[in-house]
Amino acid sequence: MSILSRRISVAPIHLWLAFLGLLILIGLIGGFIVFTQGLVVTNLSDLVPWGLWITIDLSAIALSAGAFLLCAAVYLLGLKQFQPVAKTATFIGLIGYSMAVMTLLLDIGRPDRFWHSLIYWNTHSVLWEVTMCVVLYLTVLMLETTPIIGQASWMRSRWPNLSVWLSGLHRYAPYLAIVGLGLSMLHQSSLGAAYGTLKARPLWYNPGLSILFMVSAMAGGTSLTVLITMLVGRLSPKVRVNDQILGKLTIFVGWVLVGYLYFRFWEALSMSYTYQPGRTEGLSLLTKGPLALNFWVGEIILGAAIPIILLLVPKFRNNTTARMIALLMVVGGVIAYRWDVNISGLLVLLAYLPQEIATRYTVYRPSLIEFMAGVGVIAYGAMAITLGARYLNIVDHREFHETVVETKPDFAGTD
Repeated sequence: MSILSRRISVAPIHLWLAFLGLLILIGLIGGFIVFTQGLVVTNLSDLVPWGLWITIDLSAIALSAGAFLLCAAVYLLGLKQFQPVAKTATFIGLIGYSMAVMTLLLDIGRPDRFWHSLIYWNTHSVLWEVTMCVVLYLTVLMLETTPIIGQASWMRSRWPNLSVWLSGLHRYAPYLAIVGLGLSMLHQSSLGAAYGTLKARPLWYNPGLSILFMVSAMAGGTSLTVLITMLVGRLSPKVRVNDQILGKLTIFVGWVLVGYLYFRFWEALSMSYTYQPGRTEGLSLLTKGPLALNFWVGEIILGAAIPIILLLVPKFRNNTTARMIALLMVVGGVIAYRWDVNISGLLVLLAYLPQEIATRYTVYRPSLIEFMAGVGVIAYGAMAITLGARYLNIVDHREFHETVVETKPDFAGTD
């Protein structure tokens, strides 16, 4: 009886994967309905063409920014101490960008024509530049991730020759880091520029969005990488995590949040100096209207102000629970920021009439199909990271620790 019970015992990770699998199935059903019936099943319209899926897209890309930051730190600045965390960030970046591609396939309405931008170049379009960066940087991330797959124990035991070849691609990591840094920085800032160049949306028409998108991505991407590293270190007793490295990265996140908070307040407050149709109403909608709770609580207080204190004050930063809570709040704050930027600019419309400029408002609530497909994409990302932590050792600083111990000089017996 005991042997039978051991055979049918289910570990928590199996329940977690089964739950994610169910959500992915729901997402597949939603995606199938979208692909067969079109965007008519959504609540997207000519007035609000970018909704929940674009917010997931923007958030996934922002939370993938740890890849280019940490790879640049390791291979361009020579900060080798961050190499084990760069390994984690690279894998998270690959999953995040693949999530973005999935949401874009849902959102463009004609996914069968996704390749048109690659063949028919429109160099005057910011969205074309964003598309090229997504495709090229996703390719770079795939190349940077292949050594991780090659170094997996199951790959070395089953296909040793392929493992050696995949691991050998690591020699190109510095070159890939250079290309990835350029593409990712260009892409992160261009996402803000895609909004900031639209004159028809006065709240968006702002060159500062490029800076804010870049700074928020730096904070959010690093936070998610450190948070997942700490979470896996707690849940898996076999994984060794270097807390000193993570502590340095959390200090970096804290100071980046200071810069983000400054830019965010300056962007919002500068709009209140004068009245401009559409922009002033949009700011009021964001700070006093339906989005006010999300802005003040989600973005400012929980997303930036409290994490700054928790991450920069040593007493709180050295407490692992407080640090994880702070990092989770930063991730939530970045998502809230991307939602606010996307939605606030769409809900205020300008109707140009003779002798008058009238301001109108619209509303947007995602449909059930949008939620189903969006949840499926998020569940895919969570499952991929879970499997990566379990079978690809994307979170394990043991090799780094052993290297440090071996290379540390021995001063025993010297005066």
